[in-house]
Amino acid sequence: MRLPGRLAAAIEVLSDVETRHRPVSEALKAWGINNRFAGAGDRAAIGNLVYDALRRRASHAAAMGTDSPRALVLAVAMRDWGETPDSLAAAFEGDSHAPEALTTDEIAGATADISSAPAAARADVPEWLVPSLERAFGDDWIAEGAAMTGRPSLDLRTNALKASPEKVMKSLARFSPQPTTIAPFGITIPAGPRDARTPNVTTDEGYQKGWFEVQDQGSQIVAILSGAREGEQVLDLCAGAGGKTLALAAAMGNKGQIFAYDADRSRLAPIYDRLKRNTVRNAQVRAPQDGALDDLVGKMDRVVVDAPCTGTGTWRRRPDTKWKLTPELLAQRQSEQAALLVEASRYLKPGGTLVYITCSILPEENDDQISAFLAANAGFATQDMTIAWRQTLITDLPEGLATPGGGICLTPQRTNTDGFYCHLLRKMA
Repeated sequence: MRLPGRLAAAIEVLSDVETRHRPVSEALKAWGINNRFAGAGDRAAIGNLVYDALRRRASHAAAMGTDSPRALVLAVAMRDWGETPDSLAAAFEGDSHAPEALTTDEIAGATADISSAPAAARADVPEWLVPSLERAFGDDWIAEGAAMTGRPSLDLRTNALKASPEKVMKSLARFSPQPTTIAPFGITIPAGPRDARTPNVTTDEGYQKGWFEVQDQGSQIVAILSGAREGEQVLDLCAGAGGKTLALAAAMGNKGQIFAYDADRSRLAPIYDRLKRNTVRNAQVRAPQDGALDDLVGKMDRVVVDAPCTGTGTWRRRPDTKWKLTPELLAQRQSEQAALLVEASRYLKPGGTLVYITCSILPEENDDQISAFLAANAGFATQDMTIAWRQTLITDLPEGLATPGGGICLTPQRTNTDGFYCHLLRKMA
């Protein structure tokens, strides 16, 4: 397929997303099934167009005067991918698969100045979240929002139980991998421009042998900050597919015991194969059932709560969720988080550490949750994240990561990672 056909397909997929209210991944998959002539390169290009359109939906709509699927896709082509009205006109001419010719307004949108557009549009965030983002980032909130519109890198975590970063990078040399800037066992493959395809590293021999896992550098950092050590008893209370369980096992050198649990049985399904491939021997999966964790009450050195959240920190990867987020969903997540903090505290022994993690950048899910928990639980105290960072990552805490409430917040703007929050609480003896 040539560019005109790819643009038309992206418009079709975005229209499907809007009219049927289905996730982007499902709409792209359905389009691929119905258009089997399209090659892998075509599908990657169409996916890039769709995701780029959603990442900058508000700013592109401000430039084009509308947020219709056609306007958004054409904006990506002209404002992000370097096409011009003239180059598109030439490409469209005589191509039966091309969209209709550009209108005068669409031509103007290619170079429209949006510096006077509403701040939420320039930041590409929902208007109702502006107060929360201002509270989180102060005067930097627009830049923080704009940084969420870039394409994410493909990050990998070397499994220290089986390999070294150097060994993994050699195995993946054809993709030009680089060491991550903060996570000591991290490797990153930067995102490419325009129609660049993301490498499918899971077909690599090293992945099959358990040398590495796909994991954003931010997720790696907060797993390290949990401070899990050899010989400890650790509960991963929201283990899901096991990404952080695997990272904890490697940090603990396969010594001690990790109990991997999730209230949603289906989310745990992938963990068994991943533990086997990574040769993790110190993790025990606890499936949800009555009394599944009763024997752990008051015995854990560390409880890790990777809490369900709005996922605002993953907007680069899942930009459609940005525009679907509602105050009602935020309130629901806050209720779940508050309950999980109370539940997690039951399993800690005196002197143990509660590790609270979200992939959110909103203070309502982060500092506010910790503040409310501490107000109701006098037997807990915040640990100094500056010290924790230095002890686990062997560097000084970068400027700007500390939050007013005593946690840390990673973002694409600050650390070139997904957005993550981490706070450590010590249960008093």
